[in-house]
Amino acid sequence: MIGGVMLAVTSAMALATPSAQPRPSAIVAGPAPVQVAQLTPVYPQPVYPQPVYPQPAYAPPPQSAWDGYKVRLAALARQQGVREATIQAVVPYLRLNQRAMDLDRAQRPTSTRTDYAPASFGPYLTRHITSSLISRGQARYSSHWANLSRIQAMYGVDPAVIIAIYGKETSYGAVTGSFDLLDALASLAYEGRRRQMFEDEFLAALKLMDQGVQRWQLKGSYAGATGYPQFMPTVALRLRADGDADGYADIWRNEDDAFASIANYLRNAGWKRDMPWGVPVAIPGTLNRAAVQSRLNPPRCPNVYRRHSRWLTVAQWRSMGVMPTGRTLPDTELVALMETPGAYAQGYLLTGNYRAILDYNCSNYYAMGVGLLANAIARR
Repeated sequence: MIGGVMLAVTSAMALATPSAQPRPSAIVAGPAPVQVAQLTPVYPQPVYPQPVYPQPAYAPPPQSAWDGYKVRLAALARQQGVREATIQAVVPYLRLNQRAMDLDRAQRPTSTRTDYAPASFGPYLTRHITSSLISRGQARYSSHWANLSRIQAMYGVDPAVIIAIYGKETSYGAVTGSFDLLDALASLAYEGRRRQMFEDEFLAALKLMDQGVQRWQLKGSYAGATGYPQFMPTVALRLRADGDADGYADIWRNEDDAFASIANYLRNAGWKRDMPWGVPVAIPGTLNRAAVQSRLNPPRCPNVYRRHSRWLTVAQWRSMGVMPTGRTLPDTELVALMETPGAYAQGYLLTGNYRAILDYNCSNYYAMGVGLLANAIARR
């Protein structure tokens, strides 16, 4: 019994000892142990204030006043319907022409006389009606007669006056001006003394390009006169005409087109068909000049027109002893007297056609020079 007791105690002790390993047959199956994931602790990221750096203040490249003005010209051109291709081909590349601006600023009225009698025409006529101008004019008058006679029939303008204007303006095409027209006009508009006028002329020059005129053709005077007739661009747009019936009016290279354009201009200015510009007269010493002096105050070229008398009929002038010495005029024609010392006669009775010449260039010296050169060309 003692042995049995000892065995039982030994067995009980074995079961109570943690290190005792149970026999395989004694293991009881149970639920699988749960695997617990080990989580990495998440700590909030520290928030550091971001530094604020000021944006660098780089000044834009300075824009000149001239560059700014070109922006205005481009905008005006678009408003006027000029093609964008023309604008882009011209406006960005315009150059300021200081010489044109200097010449414009130097302009002063040639005379401020307010009395009725002009100074002598002699020195002016000696310089401007030369044997060379007469002979070259006669040569063109003859060689272009077929087209000139057709132009006369169409417009009613004396062909000799057309040739005389051509000779006076450009020495028969020899001197047409070398200024780049678009640069000069833009510069004069920028200068501002006559901005509206020169902006209009600049835009007209762009429109001429839209019509097919090449940029290289647009050369002329510093003030914008161009081509054989020395038209301003606005005039060229309105009045250039086809003189040789080829369907195109080229006043830069075609003399017959230039002649037709001059005729068209004069007709537009009021030229009267089959009427001379004026006739020379003898003036009696008894003429009451105060009684015939004009009282008008014309808005354009007042000093030029102040040298002309009142408008009276040829018959009225005859009654005062003012007598034509060569070609005569109808007694009912209204004319004005201008005394012309040094101009081959004491004076001339001037018709409305003389005023049409003045519209071309508002100077008595110019208009008288054209009229007398025309007489010499036509051998009158």
